[in-house]
Amino acid sequence: MRWKLTVRVGPKVKRHTFTAIAEALDELEARAREVARTAPDEVVDAKFKRFEPVEQVVARLELAGPERFVPSVRAGVDVRGDGSMEAYRGRVRREVIAARGSENPFTALRRTLMQADQAR
Repeated sequence: MRWKLTVRVGPKVKRHTFTAIAEALDELEARAREVARTAPDEVVDAKFKRFEPVEQVVARLELAGPERFVPSVRAGVDVRGDGSMEAYRGRVRREVIAARGSENPFTALRRTLMQADQAR
């Protein structure tokens, strides 16, 4: 089984492949934290609307699961302009993964993907 991590920061796209989901999740977290530290906390003023930093996605890190015999699992983390992060599941219709208790976006994502991986 191969897990693919796609890291999109602005116009730059990097792809990585992992054999284990745990390795892929560790790399996703490390890269997301790195991007969040350097996120530009600036308001974007378009002609008709202002976009506050929390409304801007400056980076999207997406994991794609094995696709051979089962439907692909897609999930990831969005890094906002203010450095905040939000875990999601899905590709076209993104569904926010709600954190339980003291979970951060990474532990919520890990919990969701591990459950999906064990269900196979």
